[in-house]
Amino acid sequence: MIRFADRAEAGERLASRLEHLRHRDCLVLGLPRGGVPVGFRVAEHLGAPLDVLLVRKLGAPGRPELALGAIGEGGVKVVDRERMERTGVSEESLRKVEERERAELERQASLFRSGRPGTDPAGRTAVIVDDGVATGSTALAACRVARRAGASRVVMAAPVAPRGWENAFTGAADECAAVAAPARFWAIGLFYRDFSPTPDAEVMDLLSRSRAAFEDTGLRGWDLNPQPSD
Repeated sequence: MIRFADRAEAGERLASRLEHLRHRDCLVLGLPRGGVPVGFRVAEHLGAPLDVLLVRKLGAPGRPELALGAIGEGGVKVVDRERMERTGVSEESLRKVEERERAELERQASLFRSGRPGTDPAGRTAVIVDDGVATGSTALAACRVARRAGASRVVMAAPVAPRGWENAFTGAADECAAVAAPARFWAIGLFYRDFSPTPDAEVMDLLSRSRAAFEDTGLRGWDLNPQPSD
């Protein structure tokens, strides 16, 4: 079983899978928090700016690790209706989870963006990076956010994902890239020797470092109009 030392090494190895995008008009979008240190290494290698794309998993009440869907910026919402039915979760229960996660999404937007709009992906290749893909709910929501914002091409990239994971992204991503896609897939953290939580301060530092490197390039800001979708 492949194991990465930490998210930085995972990002370096993932970047090698994206060599064909180097020095093209790309924007790397890390999913907070763990996707940002992975994305930082990818962005360095590609010579591309780094920003965050904000999404939140909708976990089942009492079982937060079980994803029933996800929400994202601009009102994007993905719900696994079949899983909701199997677990017996009501619409009202899901609504309460969504309210809580929407508040956290807004907190992260305020903290990580510091009042600035996000970098506009319109007309560019959006490379969405997370530290791993399990159910794919948050990653799928992220792809929809980028597509709605006008990205000309959407690439979903992660160091590790289950075998056949790309099938869930048909029509949502133009390309899927992973370092490893094992047939036997457990929790993402088992594929890392160090999978300690990424603190907000680290996310802010990495974004600041990338922003400083591109501050004179005239990158456009983006501001999605909140239009709910399901």
